[in-house]
Amino acid sequence: MNRLIGRSLALALWLMASMSIAQEQGVAKPELVLQQLIRGMPKNETQEVRIMTASFKPGDRTVFHTHRFPVAVYILEGTFTLELQGHGPTTVKAGQGFLEPPDVKMTGYNHSSTQPLRVVIFYVSDPETPFLDPAH
Repeated sequence: MNRLIGRSLALALWLMASMSIAQEQGVAKPELVLQQLIRGMPKNETQEVRIMTASFKPGDRTVFHTHRFPVAVYILEGTFTLELQGHGPTTVKAGQGFLEPPDVKMTGYNHSSTQPLRVVIFYVSDPETPFLDPAH
């Protein structure tokens, strides 16, 4: 009986602590959007970090291209369609993110005829590496 009371008390204390942490106001906490293992990050002693934005009008697309290092993209507004060579199209919506692998030919689209598309792009590379290389 004492063991049951001890376990119940421990459970109640844990629940109360969890609720007080969850209800703490005024404290910003990160929300995981994307977690994925990748290959191909730069290995030099120094790297260059770029954070960029891009806006696509309805019907806009990127050039057919490759990247030398992985690219992380977060969709702020709209829907982005990514086409990687050898894969079917992938659609990513506002609030979602994705990774573009290095050395793969790709293009991206805003297929909407009415809605704009806005993205944030994160790129870590060797210093002075071009962001993209046009592909043919």
